[in-house]
Amino acid sequence: MSTTHWMYILVGVGCLNLLVLVALFLRRGPHHGIAEQLANNRLELVQQQAQFQQQLLEQLHLQRQQLQQQQQDNLLQVLHKITETQQAARFELSKNLQHQASTLADQVKQLTQSIDQRLKDIAGQVEKRLSDGFEKTNQTFTDIVKRLALIDDAQKKITELSSNVVSLQEVLADKRSRGAFGEVQLTALIRNVVPEQHFSLQHTLSNGRIVDCMLFLPKPSGDIAIDAKFPLESYKKMTDPQMTPEERKLAQRQFKVDIKKHISDIADKYIIANETADGAIMFLPAEAIFAELHAYHPDIVEEAYRRRVWLTSPTTLMAVLTTARSVLKDDATRRQIHLIQEHLIKLADDFSRFRGRFDNLAKHIDQAAVDVKQIHTSAHKISSRFSQIEKVEWLEESD
Repeated sequence: MSTTHWMYILVGVGCLNLLVLVALFLRRGPHHGIAEQLANNRLELVQQQAQFQQQLLEQLHLQRQQLQQQQQDNLLQVLHKITETQQAARFELSKNLQHQASTLADQVKQLTQSIDQRLKDIAGQVEKRLSDGFEKTNQTFTDIVKRLALIDDAQKKITELSSNVVSLQEVLADKRSRGAFGEVQLTALIRNVVPEQHFSLQHTLSNGRIVDCMLFLPKPSGDIAIDAKFPLESYKKMTDPQMTPEERKLAQRQFKVDIKKHISDIADKYIIANETADGAIMFLPAEAIFAELHAYHPDIVEEAYRRRVWLTSPTTLMAVLTTARSVLKDDATRRQIHLIQEHLIKLADDFSRFRGRFDNLAKHIDQAAVDVKQIHTSAHKISSRFSQIEKVEWLEESD
């Protein structure tokens, strides 16, 4: 028991003694040795309190000894438990460390094996790539050797082409050869763009003149004459830097005279009223001559417009021929427009018949819908009649 419990017991004993004194006092009466009795009771009470205090102190001392012994025993048990726990923890830790060390060793072994395998794979890939690289390098060297051989052949062909160019220059030096060259270039352009039935090469006109090409176009354009001219000699002298300024000026004058003469010849020979168009085309096979005329000789260009002679180069003639092809296509479409109209009329009749038949079909469908609705109503009435009949029979049976 604790000290507080003993104090409560002591207080209870004192109260009990007080109650005993009060009872004795009430039994003996107020006039019978009250003072003496009180003194005796007080003495007894003091003695009892002293005894109780002595017992309480002894009990407290005993409780302290027991508590100290119990604390020592508990402390020893706790120390013993801590020691056992530490030993178990050390054992478990040692066991875990050994397990982790074993696991780590296995992982290191596996990692080493994986790294060795990876290194072997990398070594194999590197060896393969090196082998492929050597093969590609050898192939590249082989291709380079082949290309060098091709370059040698190309150089030989360039040399041959140079000789051919020289021979072409010799050919173009002749006036008739230049004319033939222009006609060949003109023929190639026309054949690539215009259908065969819409042009004629070396066409003879009503005046007996022969034009290089006659282009047959519908009204209002009409047939257009195309003649090739190649004024190369005066142009070469005019643009030759080795010539003196006086010589180049004379060549320029001659160049203008030649062009004007070609314009005049085409206007006089190849423009015929009621036979050809009111203009003709002069084809210049060289773009440089065409550019020279439009850049530095506007008077010649104006002269050509006035005489209704249209100057063209290979590029501009291609544009003219493309436009002519579109005109021919539109004319063919217009010629076939009556067939299109006939088919449209027939298509309108077919659609009119289709609309009438569709209206009849719609009427039949509407009538069928009405019939179906009426049939549905009749079926509903018949079902109602049958239900009423069944009810009547059931009522008769129940009666």
